[in-house]
Amino acid sequence: MIRFLILSGYFELMMYLQVSGRLDQYINVHYRYLIFLTMALSLLLALVQLKIWADGGKKGSHDHDHDQHHDHDHGLTKPYQRGIAYVLLVLPLVVGTLFPTISLDTTIVEAKGFSFPVSKESVGDPEMNTQYLKPDTSIYYNQSDYNEQMTKLMKKYETDQKLTVTDENYLEVMELIYNYPNSFVGKKISFTGFVYEANKENQKYDFLFRFGIIHCVADSGVFGLMAKLPDLLMVKNNQWLHVEGTITLDFFEPFDRQIPSVEVNDVQTVSSPKNQYVYRAF
Repeated sequence: MIRFLILSGYFELMMYLQVSGRLDQYINVHYRYLIFLTMALSLLLALVQLKIWADGGKKGSHDHDHDQHHDHDHGLTKPYQRGIAYVLLVLPLVVGTLFPTISLDTTIVEAKGFSFPVSKESVGDPEMNTQYLKPDTSIYYNQSDYNEQMTKLMKKYETDQKLTVTDENYLEVMELIYNYPNSFVGKKISFTGFVYEANKENQKYDFLFRFGIIHCVADSGVFGLMAKLPDLLMVKNNQWLHVEGTITLDFFEPFDRQIPSVEVNDVQTVSSPKNQYVYRAF
């Protein structure tokens, strides 16, 4: 019965995350089909465990129950061993149900700072790095495959004189701009993001960011461009803006290098989107 409850709990948790919209804060929405697969398998296995439990409770099935117990314990014969196994299985259900999820904001950026192109800070998985400014998908490909993908993406945008950045293409456009900045200098761009003011070496720099998920929350990061806003415009952290301007290259002293930026000529204050994350499409 315990196994049935745990497996049905996974089914209900996946359904809850899907219905509530919280799933978008854990994985790339393009992988949503995996959640439906997980739900189906959890429900199927839960029903199997329910039938096993029901059959084991019938009179005259002692030998059958003993065989099942032997087949399914896999060496966890002591009560404390089974207890530990059940606790580990239940833990994700408790965390997913009781712990709140929050949208990331500039507090995270201020706490960790940001570097270019990838920070050295691990996020738990030694193979993953928290990314900042530039979404870098090269770590998931060999060099030739990555170059081929970037060449294919460049063909989508190289002839456009104005880049309209949306939730759907945000990460791929930002990756191209950072990979081939000279190809985009002088082009018009429009995009939406939240303000982050960085104070470095007694100078103030404004950035427009979006939090993005490449595969899952383990490789999420904050991505965007430095923005040269009008001098008289007063902004504050976490304020959402829609800007239009021209892509330039500007020297950013804290990094001791030139980075892509936007010379903003039109700006509008907007409400934060319902889903503040953007996702990489593959």
